[in-house]
Amino acid sequence: MSEAGGGRGSGSSVPQRAPWSLVAATAALCLVSATSVWTAGAAPMSREEKQKLGNQVLEMFDHAYGNYMEHAYPADELMPLTCRGRVRGQEPSRGDVDDALGKFSLTLIDSLDTLVVLNKTKEFEDAVRKVLRDVNLDNDVVVSVFETNIRVLGGLLGGHSLAIMLKEKGEYMQWYNDELLQMAKQLGYKLLPAFNTTSGLPYPRINLKFGIRKPEARTGTETDTCTACAGTLILEFAALSRFTGATIFEEYARKALDFLWEKRQRSSNLVGVTINIHTGDWVRKDSGVGAGIDSYYEYLLKAYVLLGDDSFLERFNTHYDAIMRYISQPPLLLDVHIHKPMLNARTWMDALLAFFPGLQVLKGDIRPAIETHEMLYQVIKKHNFLPEAFTTDFRVHWAQHPLRPEFAESTYFLYKATGDPYYLEVGKTLIENLNKYARVPCGFAAMKDVRTGSHEDRMDSFFLAEMFKYLYLLFADKEDIIFDIEDYIFTTEAHLLPLWLSTTNQRVSKKNTTSEYTELDDSNFDWTCPNTQILFPNDPLYAQSIREPLKNVVDKSCPRGIIRVEESLRSGAKPPLRARDFMATNPEHLEILKKMGVSLIHLKDGRVQLVQHAIQAASSIDAEDGLRFMQEMIELSSQQQKEQQLPPRAVQIISHPFFGRVVLTAGPAQFGPDLSKHKETRGFVASSKPYNGCSELTNPEAVMGKIALIQRGQCMFAEKARNIQNAGAIGGIVIDDNEGSSSDTAPLFQMAGDGKDTDDIKIPMLFLFSKEGSIILDAIREYEEVEVLLSDKAKDRDPEIENEEPPSSENDSQSAAQTAPRSQETDLFDQESPEESSVSSHPESLSPVDTDSAASLSSSEQDSNPTENHETTSLDGECTDLDNQLQEQSETEEDSNPNVWGKKVQPIDSILADWNEDIEAFEMMDKDEL
Repeated sequence: MSEAGGGRGSGSSVPQRAPWSLVAATAALCLVSATSVWTAGAAPMSREEKQKLGNQVLEMFDHAYGNYMEHAYPADELMPLTCRGRVRGQEPSRGDVDDALGKFSLTLIDSLDTLVVLNKTKEFEDAVRKVLRDVNLDNDVVVSVFETNIRVLGGLLGGHSLAIMLKEKGEYMQWYNDELLQMAKQLGYKLLPAFNTTSGLPYPRINLKFGIRKPEARTGTETDTCTACAGTLILEFAALSRFTGATIFEEYARKALDFLWEKRQRSSNLVGVTINIHTGDWVRKDSGVGAGIDSYYEYLLKAYVLLGDDSFLERFNTHYDAIMRYISQPPLLLDVHIHKPMLNARTWMDALLAFFPGLQVLKGDIRPAIETHEMLYQVIKKHNFLPEAFTTDFRVHWAQHPLRPEFAESTYFLYKATGDPYYLEVGKTLIENLNKYARVPCGFAAMKDVRTGSHEDRMDSFFLAEMFKYLYLLFADKEDIIFDIEDYIFTTEAHLLPLWLSTTNQRVSKKNTTSEYTELDDSNFDWTCPNTQILFPNDPLYAQSIREPLKNVVDKSCPRGIIRVEESLRSGAKPPLRARDFMATNPEHLEILKKMGVSLIHLKDGRVQLVQHAIQAASSIDAEDGLRFMQEMIELSSQQQKEQQLPPRAVQIISHPFFGRVVLTAGPAQFGPDLSKHKETRGFVASSKPYNGCSELTNPEAVMGKIALIQRGQCMFAEKARNIQNAGAIGGIVIDDNEGSSSDTAPLFQMAGDGKDTDDIKIPMLFLFSKEGSIILDAIREYEEVEVLLSDKAKDRDPEIENEEPPSSENDSQSAAQTAPRSQETDLFDQESPEESSVSSHPESLSPVDTDSAASLSSSEQDSNPTENHETTSLDGECTDLDNQLQEQSETEEDSNPNVWGKKVQPIDSILADWNEDIEAFEMMDKDEL
């Protein structure tokens, strides 16, 4: 989970202590204490429509869960595009993402309590029997301690909590005898060796069979872990102790939390993202409420709710005050440096912070929760989903969306707190977007790129554990749920733990270590559930009045630096220098740089390098302007490099039974029509003979007027294009001959010419890796007639065409689509030889921050001169009118809804952002002691 906040201030509540057991209960119940309060800004939704939407959520869950059980179980997760299970070691490694997979039927365990919430008690009973019969926790596999705790241990405990509830009701689970709890205890003991460090912080990974450090364990050499990884254990471990009476689990989790609290930065009361588990030194000193830290804050507050220990609340409030003081820049939440919290550490936000409004509701700070949630909703309306990361001017930074549930979670909690039907409409939008853009025949596929609409062959377990749970609860009335949801607290994975654990097996000493490190003022802390009459002061339009100013923030405003601009205008001073306006030959600009602590170095090759030393700035405000300037320069440099690359293209299968649901990421060609500037090509596909397309086709009648499929290899790409063009093909798709290749694991490249004039090639050509190409080939074998669309981005499905055909069965197709590339290659032949070309910036143009990194290109052994395509665009969403007249973007971004087939579309504005940009920024800040 993650967080996002909006404005300052804390919730209004009575500053007096209540018995901790009562507080634990009321703090959880306060979420629903305001359901009778709703704003007049949105018309109330009828019970019939709520029931219809709730039933739609049930059908969506059945589609996802049913396909997992049919095509993937007992594998950990479903691959919805290829309709098979993802088994660790049998698929290409995805790096750290695969650490969640332990060959323990992850999705089934993660879905257990969701089945009960959705009133599928018979399916729950069957699922528990399968877990007890099939799941093995003693596998020789290295897993993430964090992910295994929140998903598997939490899933087993949530399943146990609802199993004993059902047993008490007397109809279901009468045979149950704490079997899930015994599995949870077994898993808990398997995780304990990870805590064998001097600090008490756990190793990030552990081998389920061999533990830590043993040669056969293949782990135990790590030195760093994220704050959330070490600080998101207390709920599950304490619940395991309270359920079983074995106090060791709660003790270990408390020790880790105590150590993190002790290592906070004392002047700012913030924690960093990554910490050394042996020394306690902060490795990454940036601090925010998103990835790497998020659920640490969440578990401090929820540990107080579940366990009733005042020290957890005191710590949370101390951190929360720092968050609202430094990180919250309404409506944004921007990372800062723990030692210099007035300076931003980055200019973008990640999607995980979308959970923070929900946490603010639990605290009782409703106003900033409404603000941040509304900002996030505007981003979603622009891109259909929340990108993994987006900039402060709301451009896509990382384009993926793995169907994260955090925004749905905050939507649910805000609705429970306000009763505002506006949030029901938000939930309805989420349902529509999931069905329209993510639904595929075998489940729901993650978005590889929210700009193109392409898919990724993954459906994470948290999608079933959280998304459907929160969406169903959003539309359900109390009588629709077979138990009282208010008797439970949600973990970060939305698993349910009963509040009565607060009074069970209390054997762990609750030494209050908080006061040892900070002087506490009780007036700063909230001890009771907030009074809703104070939260909504006799104003039925309260929530709407907060949302209204943010309605157009994504499309028309530029939050970054706008306050400084307004202050400059009021004072008569010149506004801060922006990176896009900078000229290294302008003496006035050089003087401004000096004032901001920025040094300009002329390199021998004609480039210039910029370095900032904040301590050399004329004032703290100038230092802040300098950091903002450097961040803009890094982004501008990165953007210019990307503009020299051709973006990925899309192959969309539009015939029955796909109807545009299958979107494959394709590599472009440096010859033939540019699909971003010409009309897309639509046609049926046909295989060429010979399949390699390296000689005159022997089946011209088969490819005439169609899109030819040809295999990579044995000749130049341009030669293949000429041969199929001469046979009458209207387009071509080259499929990689390297079996099993996929854009998941290999960088997408551009097909270049043959070193000759390629103006004679008039048909569009796209490249697919083997995995994506096999989707089309399999469809041909099954349906014979397969129609595709070659374009620069996916188009909306045509409802008229879809309604003409009978509904597809779950097994009718497999769909695939892959991520935007991290890097791109220029490929002439099958054998590549790397050739580097450095990117220079000259004083008369732009002066980026150290652009020594080279763009990696690969070419054939033969010479070629691919045409370079340089396009100059301004930064999207920049504010250029200093008199509060917000100017429209100089280059219009694509509408949030892709165009229907046949309409002209805008080109993709940028490809997936590069990690190197952020790493370099953090390294620079460390060197300059920012």
